[in-house]
Amino acid sequence: MEEAHYHAAGAAHGTVYFKMLDDAAFYAANSMVPDVFVLTTQFNLFLTRPVTAGVLCAVGQWVSGTRRVLIAESRLLTADGEEVARGQGTFMRSRIPLASLPGYAG
Repeated sequence: MEEAHYHAAGAAHGTVYFKMLDDAAFYAANSMVPDVFVLTTQFNLFLTRPVTAGVLCAVGQWVSGTRRVLIAESRLLTADGEEVARGQGTFMRSRIPLASLPGYAG
């Protein structure tokens, strides 16, 4: 993590937490939808500990839903496994075929 990503008090800005948590939850939700891209429609963050250095890992998990709306959650962990943030989001199926996107074509 670079200091450019810190807020004025010298720890990672909430946008860093959000991006990592949203991405992890997104991939968990989209893993349940084989044909189209899903879109984040709502996301809640729970920031529990400031981070000033080190490696972070975001882990996502599908919670429920497979048709129109899906719910997934994610955790942000330090290298030693300590949770520093948690998130939960709702995701909606789009009309964008996965096969039309870079990295998704078979």
